[in-house]
Amino acid sequence: MIPVLAPAILDALLERFPFSDDVVCAARRAAAREVGTATSDVQARAHANVLRAFADEGVAESDLAGSLGYGYDDAARARYESLLARIFGAERALARLSLVSGTHAIVAAIDACLPHEGRLISATGRPYDTLRNALADAPYSLTRRGVRYDEIPFDEAGDVDLVALARACERGVDVVFIQRSRGYAPRRSLSAIECGTIARTVRNVAPHALVLVDNCYGELVEATEPTHHGVDAVMGSLIKNLGGALAPGGGYVIGRAEVIERVAARHYAPGLGTGVGSTLGFGRALVQGLFNAPTVVGEALAGLDFASALFAELGYCVDPAPGEARRDIVQAIGLGSAARLVTFARGLQRAMPLNARFAPEPGAVPGYRDPVVMSGGAFVNGATIELSCDAPLRAPFEVYLQGGTSRSHAALGALFAADMLDKESK
Repeated sequence: MIPVLAPAILDALLERFPFSDDVVCAARRAAAREVGTATSDVQARAHANVLRAFADEGVAESDLAGSLGYGYDDAARARYESLLARIFGAERALARLSLVSGTHAIVAAIDACLPHEGRLISATGRPYDTLRNALADAPYSLTRRGVRYDEIPFDEAGDVDLVALARACERGVDVVFIQRSRGYAPRRSLSAIECGTIARTVRNVAPHALVLVDNCYGELVEATEPTHHGVDAVMGSLIKNLGGALAPGGGYVIGRAEVIERVAARHYAPGLGTGVGSTLGFGRALVQGLFNAPTVVGEALAGLDFASALFAELGYCVDPAPGEARRDIVQAIGLGSAARLVTFARGLQRAMPLNARFAPEPGAVPGYRDPVVMSGGAFVNGATIELSCDAPLRAPFEVYLQGGTSRSHAALGALFAADMLDKESK
């Protein structure tokens, strides 16, 4: 058993920043909680996977120069995508700066794999707002172009309803989509093994269907990835976990070679495929970020565990609970009201390296059904491996705390948010 947060880290923060007595007492109790070593053991294996990939790949410094223009024979791109394929136990990878977000990569992959008027099933219920918008609600969404789309709600226990999914697939399906992370919804996140179980369920009744996983926030959190357990491809953002806080942008699709070729043809043009796409001089940042990624993810997980313990000590509902196995870098904290969501975001903002003196306000965000309040001050805009939070202003009024490139910074952000909530309540 180990403490949630090393005493020296908490002492250093409390010496340098003023917090209310109630928050200090809760922080000391939270830091002193003992948790198992399961998370650190899993992280060690994930880190070893990355180290082995680099050892096997043999990247040379000259490979990092990359290219401009069309990107023919871009060595940085080739090395980077080969490293990703090795880490994920996959045949191929497509990782490009021109895939501007996780949502972009996900929609590109789904669209590429669907035939004309094909059928798409979401095995994990309603996707997060911006993806649901792209699939079914927005002008030019997939359903507006003839795709048949269904969602399988979670069962009463909060698990994927495999029976209902199998029944739906029996009626014909081309692509089954899995959202691994909770996103910004009151549901649990899925393990890589659970994604494999879903894939096997689908193939038992629809052997030709493709199973695609939104892997955002889950990369390198566990010792294996969904591609190790039989899914056809995973998609996500390069400025989350895999970017190691260094990647300047981009998205990825990793999986079977056939899927990668389909996505490349859709993203670029048929006949061009994976042979184009320059790294624009960012090859070094991409490769170094991937090398650092397991360490950064480990720091984020440690900081979120302290945040979970701190807010549990203060009487709030938290998921995951302190010490519970984590499947992603998202911590849900139930605050109970829209006003508290705004207060939390403003407190967290005070810890940001950039824009710390800004005061977040709720507002409309493209793709979201409800106003959202966000806190962030990342060096790469939108890089949620850096400390941030998002909170749609709707019941059950949960804030979703994510990332943190060091446990000290994540802990400081949690303390600032807790302190502002405490002061607002008095």
